[in-house]
Amino acid sequence: MLFLFLNEYFKEIVDTFLLENEFWIINYAMNNIDLKHKMRFIEPSATLVINELSSKLVTEGKEIYRLGFGQSPFPVPNILVKALKKYAHKKEYLPVKGLMTLRQEVADFFRRKYNLSTKADDIIVGPGSKELIFDFQMVVKIDELLLPSPSWVSYEPQAKLTDHKVCWISTSEKANWKISPKDIVKHCDKEPKIKRAIILNYPSNPLGVTYSDMELKELAMVFKKYEILVIADEIYGEIHHTGKHQTIAKYYSEGTIISTGLSKWAGAGGWRLGVFIFPQNLRNILNAMAVVASETYTSTATPIQYAAIEAYKENEVIEVYIKNCRKILKIVGLYVCNTLKEIGVTMPEPEGGFYVFPNFNKWKVALIQKGIYTSTDFCNRILNEVGVALLPGEAFGTDKENFTVRLSYVDFDGERLLNMLKDNPNIKMDKEFVKKYCPRIIIAIKKIEEWILSI
Repeated sequence: MLFLFLNEYFKEIVDTFLLENEFWIINYAMNNIDLKHKMRFIEPSATLVINELSSKLVTEGKEIYRLGFGQSPFPVPNILVKALKKYAHKKEYLPVKGLMTLRQEVADFFRRKYNLSTKADDIIVGPGSKELIFDFQMVVKIDELLLPSPSWVSYEPQAKLTDHKVCWISTSEKANWKISPKDIVKHCDKEPKIKRAIILNYPSNPLGVTYSDMELKELAMVFKKYEILVIADEIYGEIHHTGKHQTIAKYYSEGTIISTGLSKWAGAGGWRLGVFIFPQNLRNILNAMAVVASETYTSTATPIQYAAIEAYKENEVIEVYIKNCRKILKIVGLYVCNTLKEIGVTMPEPEGGFYVFPNFNKWKVALIQKGIYTSTDFCNRILNEVGVALLPGEAFGTDKENFTVRLSYVDFDGERLLNMLKDNPNIKMDKEFVKKYCPRIIIAIKKIEEWILSI
């Protein structure tokens, strides 16, 4: 009897302890779940971090000039907004590879614009080009992923997550930070037979530069020689400032997968719709990516896909929208570039997208004397001291000791400027236009100038 009593007594104590400390026990157990080893070396995307930090500072009442996050300053074209409203009731699951009508329109677009023999079956639609690039890295088996230095911030972390070896291909400011055939040959000749892929982004994030038709042709010859699989990240192609974007798939169709989407040229980043265009001989990669999609995100949001059909149709309204976006981005980019160059900052002239890549190495000695040793230090100081958000060059794969930054010249009212061009198509687009209608850009650049000249 005594044994039974003690057994019930201690059981009651244990049950009470467990009840009173349930949260602590569960929390302790959860905190002791191990993460995969690779996660120790992966940090949040630098672009999203700067956007969230900027938003936090704004909520604290600070004036922040947002030149860090690469989001289009323009509204989604009204014709797409109307289409989204029209199809908002659509709720069915769509095919994993994407709505066939949309895929057909995308194929028609690339045949019409770039003279490619693209078919609907060559295309997969996903929730953003970032997701598709990740899925590509999930399914392909390669020995090396080549990345030009600098490259977009997410390519390398995705490679680490998918256990790929990254090899940075060095570039120089003298060559506008672009890779050349010689750079590829120099690297590949060491081990010419191993399997490689390269992600080539142009117009470039973070540089704003692009490749000429001849440069693409010469690169294609080298990629073909070493059988390098190319992801041509052409997400900024439609906002090439003079509308002369070309695709490397013209010269290396059998080894090129084109990546694009709505986020940059249609102002629809938050819609999350990306597209991959494959050559027929790489259909096995497309099908493998569809398998990954079927086990993860299933399909891209149904109303978004229906609305996106309008984006790829031959449509004068869309053409005018894109043409005016290009005009505005060109003149704002040139203003930022030329103004900073006047005080000794160096950078390539922007040719597409909405970025420049200023180099402040002229002040390197003075910066180090102020305790600023890296491009990250540089960006942190300028954000905290004058409220201008920039991204450090090292986030894109350049040396920490290089005082390069990515500047995204998007802090202006894009909708207002588009309406102005619509009403005044012959308005003069020059420096005075920027000074009058992009006041936050003017103030932000002035703040950067004053800060660096005070170092």
